[in-house]
Amino acid sequence: MADTFRKVPEAPTNPHTVGRPKSFDVADLYDGPLAKADPSAAGSLPLDEKLRQAYFWIVNNAIISPYYDIEYNAGAVQSFTFGDEKCTVTLPSDQSYSSYVLLPLLNLAARRRCLLVGGPGRGKTAIAMLLAVLAGYPLREIKRAIQHGQPQMTISDLLGNPLPSALVSAKSSEDIKISWRKWLAMRVKIVDEYNRIPTRTQSALLTVMADNYAEVLDQVFECPESSWYLTANDDAGEGTYQVIEALRDRIDVVVKALHFNTRFLGSLLQRIEAGFKPEEIVPGEITFTESEVDRMNREILDVKLVPGLRRRIEFFASHFEFCEQGGHQIEYRTKDTVKLAGVDLQLLMGAASGKDRVRDLGTQTRNGLSVRALMTSLVFVKAMAFFRGVRTVGFEDVRQMLPFVLHDKLAQNPDSPWFDEPGNAVFRIDRIGWLRRLFDLSCAEFDRLGRETEDPVAALEAEFEKGLEGLPEPQVRARLVRIERLLGEWSKGRKLYGHMFDDLLKLKYLHQRYTNYLKWLQWKT
Repeated sequence: MADTFRKVPEAPTNPHTVGRPKSFDVADLYDGPLAKADPSAAGSLPLDEKLRQAYFWIVNNAIISPYYDIEYNAGAVQSFTFGDEKCTVTLPSDQSYSSYVLLPLLNLAARRRCLLVGGPGRGKTAIAMLLAVLAGYPLREIKRAIQHGQPQMTISDLLGNPLPSALVSAKSSEDIKISWRKWLAMRVKIVDEYNRIPTRTQSALLTVMADNYAEVLDQVFECPESSWYLTANDDAGEGTYQVIEALRDRIDVVVKALHFNTRFLGSLLQRIEAGFKPEEIVPGEITFTESEVDRMNREILDVKLVPGLRRRIEFFASHFEFCEQGGHQIEYRTKDTVKLAGVDLQLLMGAASGKDRVRDLGTQTRNGLSVRALMTSLVFVKAMAFFRGVRTVGFEDVRQMLPFVLHDKLAQNPDSPWFDEPGNAVFRIDRIGWLRRLFDLSCAEFDRLGRETEDPVAALEAEFEKGLEGLPEPQVRARLVRIERLLGEWSKGRKLYGHMFDDLLKLKYLHQRYTNYLKWLQWKT
């Protein structure tokens, strides 16, 4: 029975996979013809195919997650509606995936920080252990390395203790030797129920997560780049202790543990009768070496994101930070300014007159996106494309990944009138669905404005990116006039929305760069 469960899916798991260009390696210069003919090297699987094999083995044999909430389509889609609330069931026409398995797996490949949320007994710790096994660690070592959050956990429990003999003989803090916890050196780190850790100990955990080092009594332990898995029993991250904001901000992606489908009770019965646990029978063919994980991370970062799709991401992100009543100077008209001032944001936003608060996407959030959130979004959309075996990020890769990355990054404003519109109240509860709908609404506005073909700021930006060196004074003055004329045209409009805010600041930036260059030209001549 165990041999049946160890069966790895036959390659290729995705028949549409395209070949990957081989990257140059200086070692190739020294390889002879015999090395090129090495059969083991020729038969090795591409890392994206191996990653897909790992995914399908997990969903078919390990974690019972028969769901396809990350949907892809390659043609017409069939859908059916049920119940008074018009629940829609769609049948994807292309290979689709379970977020509960896929996102933690991508987190392993991208070496990021994943939070698994859900009630007790939903397999959160089990899937984290599975991924540590996939990274090549023995199960015994993994179990000992799991950090179990509990109210009595101290910094020493988390990081390590000074050796008693060193404390007695040390003449200075530099002489003290620390017995560091072994989990700090691992490339997969698991923290179970992180919201039960005391606040002071959370601060020490934050240092390890954010900066990859641990510190005790002025002694420092440098940690390797790692994939993190944290678990919590509720969506808000509450627990015995309030999770500090900085620690929550370091989490890159949030994944919900989906419920157990009772139609698969037979699979549980098989496991009971066979007497095995999935983490004990992981096939060796789908485990990754340390060098493979490093190489996989590099290949993910090499995936291309075309300018047109990047522009849609920029447009989406631009809606949320702007707050017209947040300050006098344009740079300070942000929600962050309001937050720092301790003013009620909802009161300010409600005072806005004349603007369509349903159409304004910025009213749906209490904050904007940080640099860290945007960088993480770019990494995961690349990871999704890599997993699917393509070298360029697609629109659906962005649409499917953003909700999981931004789950804890965009704070929802449930008082926005948009949620009072027919059919929208459910999005106060379903954050993944809300974020996906938010992206769809942004793309619809992007298309309505014709930004795909007419983007005057993008044209000015492309012109500027060619460089200023050798640019004559008349041409500089002409570009300054174009910027000023564009600002003049836009100023005739009555309403100012978030997506215009970043455009105005970009135009001001370009104007200042040209002004400085013009001043330098005049001094030079």
